[in-house]
Amino acid sequence: MGNENREYQERRRILFFGLPWTFTKYTIGQEMLTINTGLLKTEENDCYMYKIQDVKLTTTLLERIFGLSTVICYTGDVTHPQLSLTHIKHGKEIKSFILEASEEARQKKRTLNTLDIGIADADEL
Repeated sequence: MGNENREYQERRRILFFGLPWTFTKYTIGQEMLTINTGLLKTEENDCYMYKIQDVKLTTTLLERIFGLSTVICYTGDVTHPQLSLTHIKHGKEIKSFILEASEEARQKKRTLNTLDIGIADADEL
């Protein structure tokens, strides 16, 4: 469908006027989401797409005024269960892309989201 090589690169922006004057860069690809932060001490945080379980889009009044939004990704990762792509442009488009790419990655790796619904072990019954 043409989505195989699509990748988004966004910068975290300051809320006032939505200018990209921060040192945080987001790279969203088909297989991985990467967050690079810092100037003197840099940090790179990666999350495989198949680990992303849910995505939420939030937009405050000031973000709406300047055309920004925040995308929150809930992952199955132990170190970072929640990844936030803060004050970015094209939030709805990126959220949709992450949902589609994560579902494709789960199907490709044949993984399944499982939830513990509190059923007791067979030994306890």
